[in-house]
Amino acid sequence: MDSKISEIFIPGPAGRLEAKYFKSKKNTSPIALILHPHPQYGGTMNNSVVVNTFNIFMENNFSVCRVNFRGVGKSDGEFDNGQGELADAAAALDWVERENFDNSQCWIAGFSFGSLIAMQLLMRRPEINRFIAISPQPNVYDFSFLSPCPTSGLIVYGKKDELVPYENVNDLNKRLNSQKGIKIDFNTLNDANHFFKNSDKDFYQAINKYIQKEIALY
Repeated sequence: MDSKISEIFIPGPAGRLEAKYFKSKKNTSPIALILHPHPQYGGTMNNSVVVNTFNIFMENNFSVCRVNFRGVGKSDGEFDNGQGELADAAAALDWVERENFDNSQCWIAGFSFGSLIAMQLLMRRPEINRFIAISPQPNVYDFSFLSPCPTSGLIVYGKKDELVPYENVNDLNKRLNSQKGIKIDFNTLNDANHFFKNSDKDFYQAINKYIQKEIALY
């Protein structure tokens, strides 16, 4: 593990939240928060997709944090059906913002269930100006709260996703892209499943390319 990655505990609404944090040496560096899959199906901040996403942000000189929701790992509390997890994410973002008050951009990313919480947080925090939704599940969760979606972002989807039909994700993409003033990049990886097993390289390129393109705009 990179020695510059710290294990930290963030004060959350249900007690302390376990997190991993990398602080960029660059002043005014952008910040990012990454949210993990469903806790009741084994989701943690050490999920490989979450760790890979964290590393990509780190390589692009972000100050970046990934956090365990309540009841996961060393985080206090217990699963709260999304409500409490949203409050946990808000507390983690507060912490990252305090540590980086001079940040130039604020990003949110989430994988699977984490993408639902990320998008809900996006609706409440106007300072978030980009999102990355990885394997969102509009067939399971209602994303109609994204009206209007306040900012542009990236949706990454594996064509072989065994949990989410393509039509559902494409409908979400079309609905968001029809809104004025924002652009959704919809990246489907042909050989990837829901967890991007054996598609690490394609996954890396999709996210890295989007980050580099959007950072260049600032």
